[in-house]
Amino acid sequence: MPRESKASPLLSLPGAVAAEAPDEGVAAHYGDLFREQRALAGGTGFVDLSHRGVITVTGPDRLSWLHLLLTQHVSALPPGEATEALVLSANGHIEHALSLVDDGGTTWAHVEPGTQDALLAYLESMKFFYQVEVADRTDDFAVVHLPAGSIAEAPEGVQARETAHGRDLFLPRATLETFAAAHGPAAGVLAYEALRVEAHRPRLGLETDHRTIPHELGLIGVAVHLQKGCYRGQETVARVHNLGKPPRRLVFLHLDGSEVSLPPHRAPVRLAADGPEGRQLGFVTTSARHHELGPIALALVKRNVAVDAPLLVGEKTAASQEVVVEP
Repeated sequence: MPRESKASPLLSLPGAVAAEAPDEGVAAHYGDLFREQRALAGGTGFVDLSHRGVITVTGPDRLSWLHLLLTQHVSALPPGEATEALVLSANGHIEHALSLVDDGGTTWAHVEPGTQDALLAYLESMKFFYQVEVADRTDDFAVVHLPAGSIAEAPEGVQARETAHGRDLFLPRATLETFAAAHGPAAGVLAYEALRVEAHRPRLGLETDHRTIPHELGLIGVAVHLQKGCYRGQETVARVHNLGKPPRRLVFLHLDGSEVSLPPHRAPVRLAADGPEGRQLGFVTTSARHHELGPIALALVKRNVAVDAPLLVGEKTAASQEVVVEP
């Protein structure tokens, strides 16, 4: 069972409404979802992601060792350069997703809430004779996200991951409230998730299930490096990349804005022409309300679904798709 996240002290901020699974422990919003989205899109404010797990790897062999275990090329990862990596099963299915950065002496990673225990157990089992130490630092460090364009400076000594989507700070947990007071306004995870969906960025546990392979989510070249040595699951990655196509593909959906409710996770996707009794061709992975686009979603559908086919989500929500992963 995944470990439950501790409640963030920022849930005491004015207007804070607690998020639901899988983001328990932080705020869904602080009273104005669209204002919070617009602030993030404009490069202001921050998002409390302190419910995410934090793992560190130290020791002289850390990068060469991680290189053997992960899908990403990290043996010569420069200090301060952010990257994404996966842990796959022997059959090539996604088991863990890591958001990584190395500071020259320690590799920092944040992971999905509650997954750090299983990841730590796997890493510990693979240490063998390598000079590495793996630690769960979730109780000591809180992840905070600064959006792209933010001019806020990271506190001195705080490790940051800078990407095209913003900066993730590994903030000492004891300083979270002080940071919030100086860097507001706070935005909730619903605003963060809406911008993630808009950017077509998949998330472990939402866009994945027990049989997801990286090709289905467009992660080849993003979190999977094709020119590196062996790792668990590499055979599947190479075979599908060189000889075939993945059975499913990630799509971006524009949803009918007249519906009051958003479709839930795993809501069925069908061809609109077949109606609600038609054959299920996929499912919604994440849905969100966007401040400009209206209701949107990511979904996994069968690869051969025509890209211009009108779709039906659930019983009555019309949807049109944009290609994320080519069929």
